[in-house]
Amino acid sequence: MEREQAVSFKGNPMTLVGPALQAGDKAPAFRVVANDLTHVSSETLVGGKAVLLSAVPSLDTGICDAETRRFNEEAGKRGDKVSIITISHDLPFAQSRWCGAAGIENVKTYSDYYFREFGPAYGCFVKELGILSRAVFVVDADGVIRYVEYVPEIAQHPDYEKALAALDALL
Repeated sequence: MEREQAVSFKGNPMTLVGPALQAGDKAPAFRVVANDLTHVSSETLVGGKAVLLSAVPSLDTGICDAETRRFNEEAGKRGDKVSIITISHDLPFAQSRWCGAAGIENVKTYSDYYFREFGPAYGCFVKELGILSRAVFVVDADGVIRYVEYVPEIAQHPDYEKALAALDALL
């Protein structure tokens, strides 16, 4: 499924591959790669507690950097009650390097570069660029999506307050 002109990047319309998920949908299954190169299934990441999934184009860009730092700060305030995860197509080596340099300890980063399942399953794979668009999903302990934001302009920040309020509503 392709959604033409679903988002834009610096004003240019882009096509998203995958469904437009909505609150109430069951969180789709996916596999990603951890920073240590192990393969991780969504069953180990989503379920059992509230999870915020942040899809970003690349941690090596200003907005993705700021977004992940913000979610890292917010994750620290919530402790082990929640899990905040950032997923990109960055290689695990680059994610690990970036996390070390940025002091990221509360957000876990995973890469969709190998399986490329997350982007299409969550409707945030940008066909023209081969990367993930900016999107935020909040999933409850039962694996049901409770909040979705596909940021309409990839080069803009998500609505942090709404995403975090949705996450906090599950605590």
